[in-house]
Amino acid sequence: MPLNARIRARRLRARDRARSFKHAFAGIWVLLSTQHNAWIHALATVVVVVAGLLAELAAWEWCAVVFAIVGVWVAEAFNTALEFLADAAQPEIHPLVKKAKDVAAGAVLLAAVGAVVVGMVVFGARLFS
Repeated sequence: MPLNARIRARRLRARDRARSFKHAFAGIWVLLSTQHNAWIHALATVVVVVAGLLAELAAWEWCAVVFAIVGVWVAEAFNTALEFLADAAQPEIHPLVKKAKDVAAGAVLLAAVGAVVVGMVVFGARLFS
């Protein structure tokens, strides 16, 4: 039986779903325990959530803030995954690997700048009134 047919034929089991969550949480732990920038994102996340609670943000404002926060975390996670894969595939310095890592880091920067803009829009009026 071809691999795709075996995968489709396999029943989804709760144990398999639990295992996938275990791997996902392990990945989040790797992100937090190996990436210094993840700690900066964690601190910013806590500060913004506390500020949002104190400012009593409206539902739409929370949606914007959460979307921005998640965007930064996802970008950082993909950047970290790409870096690990690139280092495994090409441990020596290679110009194309450097470019890939630079682009991934740039994606994190774009997400962070976007999150700052969202923060300025959501919190700006409150801060300057």
